[in-house]
Amino acid sequence: MRALVTGAAGFIGSHLCEHLLTAGDTVVGVDSFTDFYDPTLKERNLRGLMSRPGFTFHRADLLTTDLGPLVDGADAVYHLAGQPGVRPSWGAEFPVYNARNVLATQALLEAVRPRPVASFVYASSSSVYGDARTYPTPETACPRPISPYGVTKLAGEHLCELYRGEYGMPSACLRLFTVYGPRQRPDMAFARLLDAATGGPPFALYGDGEQTRDFTYVLDVVTGIRNAARSGFTGVANLGGGSPVSIKQAIAAVENAVGPVNVVPCVAGPGDARHTGADVSVASLAFGFRPRTALHDGIAAMAGGNR
Repeated sequence: MRALVTGAAGFIGSHLCEHLLTAGDTVVGVDSFTDFYDPTLKERNLRGLMSRPGFTFHRADLLTTDLGPLVDGADAVYHLAGQPGVRPSWGAEFPVYNARNVLATQALLEAVRPRPVASFVYASSSSVYGDARTYPTPETACPRPISPYGVTKLAGEHLCELYRGEYGMPSACLRLFTVYGPRQRPDMAFARLLDAATGGPPFALYGDGEQTRDFTYVLDVVTGIRNAARSGFTGVANLGGGSPVSIKQAIAAVENAVGPVNVVPCVAGPGDARHTGADVSVASLAFGFRPRTALHDGIAAMAGGNR
C-alpha cells in the first residue's frame, strides 16, 4: 500500500511509519514540527526513517499547504497530526486546538474527498468519553468530553462521519487509550516517571493516584491502525490495552523496573477523567485487534531504549 501519514514525526506517527515500512508499504510522511514540545525530539524521531527505502518526508502545515499532490496516489491516509494534551487546552490555547484538530482535519478530508483512497484512518482519543458511565467503555457509550481537547477530537470524528455519510469516504475513527512506549512525548506519564527515576525532575502526581488509565503499548496501537486500514473497516473503534491500572500502580511498576521515583503531590487539573477502560470487542471482531504487550514489558522497553 502507498500510505500518507500526517504527524509522522510525532511519538505515535513515527512508530506507525516504521511499522508500515517494515510491512512493505511505501510511506509519505508529513509534519509541521509544532512547538507543543521540543521540535528537536521530533527530528530525532525521524532519523531512523529518513534513510529507509520507500519513505519520503514533507515538512508542511495542513492548513497552509496544497494537500492534493500529497494525497494523490495514496491507498491509505493515516491522520495522526494534531494538538495533544488535556490540561493545556483550556482558555487562550483553545484556538490552537481548534485549528490543529478541527480545521486541519477538515482540510485533509476535503483534499481526500475527490480521490479514490481505500481508507482514511483518524486517530481519535479516549478523551471523547470523559467520565464514562460504564467500564470497560464500548463505542455505543454517549461521548461526554470534559476537556476542550476532547471536544476537538470528537469534532474531528464527527467530520469524518459526515464525509463518510455524504461522500462515501471510507473513514475509520480509532479511539486510542493512553498510548505509551519508546519516544513517548515528554509531558506524558511514563516519560516523566522514568525521568524522575533516573535523576530527572520529580514526578508531579495530579490527584490522589487512584485514578486509572488503560495504558496501551505503541506497537500494539500501530499494528491495530494498519490492520484497520487493510480490513476496510469504517466507523468507530476503541484501541486499548485491556488492563487498566491506577497511577499509583504505574508508579510502582516503574520503581520495580528502574528504581525509586520522587513524587510531588499536585492538585488534579480540570479535564482529567477519573477512569478510562476500553471495550475492544469491535476492533477485535472487525480487524483482529489484540493488545499483546504487558505493562512491565512496555516499561522495560522504554527504560532500555530511547525514551
